[in-house]
Amino acid sequence: MRIAVVDDERPARSELKHQLSELLPDALIDEGESGAQALEMAGETQYDLFFLDINLGDVNGTVLVNALKNMRPDMKIVFVTAYSEYAVKAFELEVEDYILKPFDKKRLMKMLNRCFGKKTANLPESVNRIAISTEGKTIFEEVQNIVYIETYNRGCMIHTVEHDYFEGKTIGEFEKKLGDKGFFRSQKSYLVNLNKVKELFLWKNNSFAIKMAGYDKEILPVGREKIKVLRQLLGG
Repeated sequence: MRIAVVDDERPARSELKHQLSELLPDALIDEGESGAQALEMAGETQYDLFFLDINLGDVNGTVLVNALKNMRPDMKIVFVTAYSEYAVKAFELEVEDYILKPFDKKRLMKMLNRCFGKKTANLPESVNRIAISTEGKTIFEEVQNIVYIETYNRGCMIHTVEHDYFEGKTIGEFEKKLGDKGFFRSQKSYLVNLNKVKELFLWKNNSFAIKMAGYDKEILPVGREKIKVLRQLLGG
């Protein structure tokens, strides 16, 4: 397998290469630091997988992705970013996936499995539960039972099929933990389980909102910039 890692931050490139080498010891990994270099690399070499920092500076990310796709239609492109909001851009540009800095090996493994199948990386799958610290105790909740999470006071309220829990973590922390488990940041204050979305409808001021299973009385607004991606994820 031939892999390219293009990022203008040398420490980020080194760390990603290190983790990829542990997961794919037989892979050949090249590196670059600019959009111009990314185009040069793709022009000279057939890569199976291309890791691309979305903010390289010298070439617009959208233009760069389209150029790479035209050059190498079969090459799988994965965004590398420090900001979870670029997940929306990843869906819009139809790249394979995105990974967040700092890199998490289990998340990287899941990305490789998604791109190439289970034979690629063989780390054990994580248990499909999360630990919720609330009221002086730790609750272990099945991820599939979480309906949605919303910001509340200086933390988040976690709404499940049976209970509501408060935990003093940011919604960004939950997004990082659950983003690859079927959850989507529908608005800055809400993280929803896509499998629990019951209704998507036109709301006030030509905006959209959703209702979640078991929470019919709650209306969750959808960010205007998120509606297109949400429709795609819901198959609508």
